[in-house]
Amino acid sequence: MNRREWMKLAALFTGAGSLPLLQACGQRHAMQPDAPLRIGYLPITDATPLLVAHSRKLFEAEGVVVEKPVLFRSWAQLVEAFISGQVNMVHVLSPMTVWARYGSQSPLKVLMWNHMAGSALTVQPGINSVAELGGKTVAIPFWYSIHNVVLQYLLRSNGLEVTENDAPGPRQVRLIVMAPSDMVAALAAKNIAGFIVAEPFNAVAENKGVGKVLRFTGDVWRDHACCVTVAHAHDVERRPEWVQRVTNALVKAQLWTLDHRVEAATLLSNAGEGKYTPHLPAVLGKVLAPPQADWQRYVDSGAIRHPDWKQSRIDFQPYPFASYTETMVELLKQTHIAGENLFLRDLDPARVAGELVDERFVRKAIESTQSQARFALPASFARQETLLA
Repeated sequence: MNRREWMKLAALFTGAGSLPLLQACGQRHAMQPDAPLRIGYLPITDATPLLVAHSRKLFEAEGVVVEKPVLFRSWAQLVEAFISGQVNMVHVLSPMTVWARYGSQSPLKVLMWNHMAGSALTVQPGINSVAELGGKTVAIPFWYSIHNVVLQYLLRSNGLEVTENDAPGPRQVRLIVMAPSDMVAALAAKNIAGFIVAEPFNAVAENKGVGKVLRFTGDVWRDHACCVTVAHAHDVERRPEWVQRVTNALVKAQLWTLDHRVEAATLLSNAGEGKYTPHLPAVLGKVLAPPQADWQRYVDSGAIRHPDWKQSRIDFQPYPFASYTETMVELLKQTHIAGENLFLRDLDPARVAGELVDERFVRKAIESTQSQARFALPASFARQETLLA
């Protein structure tokens, strides 16, 4: 993401920047109160449930009219399309929803989690610890991202601080925002010491031999969400039955993916019928269905330090725990974020969890599919968050 893209996205999440887009969205709702499902996505594994549900015709099975999902190349393009109503359901970085809702008062609702884990800190082959990142540059996909939150948690735990200065000190790590598609090349050229991002870019760096996974984010924050499924508040309020049917399909897509990981990798790849992403089946397979030998190698290298968690490289569970949202808000307050971020200071984590997330639809979908045990969800639909560096 270049500076122009960053500024564009920042402008969208201000009252002045979002107002004309919100007005356009309102006009679309007035003209098409029963609009078909229009999905927007980025070509990353975070979009898996949306794309699987489309490919497997799970939306149609629920009586939902759906158009072909639209691929976007940047978060700025995706967010602009969503706010203006060109698409009405997207996956976005979970901290981004906090920025949108409380930074610009954009009326959106988090319906469910898209996935768990699915990200990693990848570094040059000669780097063997987080402490060795001192004095170096690391790329993140966005300031408001779980990647930034988890990375800075790791840095603080290793006595390092964050800077945006071009010449970081020995106990400083310079962070820059970069498009995921540019990260592997930047690592290969040694323009950066590492990057932290969603899959499959970590797997791409491994396959090309230009980087190695230093830590998996799911091995730092146990079973954390990364991207979440977001809908317009207008749809949630005025056509809840439609939202329920869409959510049912997405929960069934996650269940199918859990049982068909290899097939899902092909489905999402450039060899799949839908050609949803430009990635090779082998690369996506390394993420969705990695061999057991990979897991043991990561344990031996220290990329996985908590093998007792039995964390998959990417996993699927749709329920949005309130404790996760509350912890995310608390961590955002401790995280260096460029640009306008003063709104974070006064946010009450519990209030955010109650206002931003609407878990009614996904809970009903889980209960109707009797999938609570399959997703390993506690009977109380509550949990405690675990973060360990």
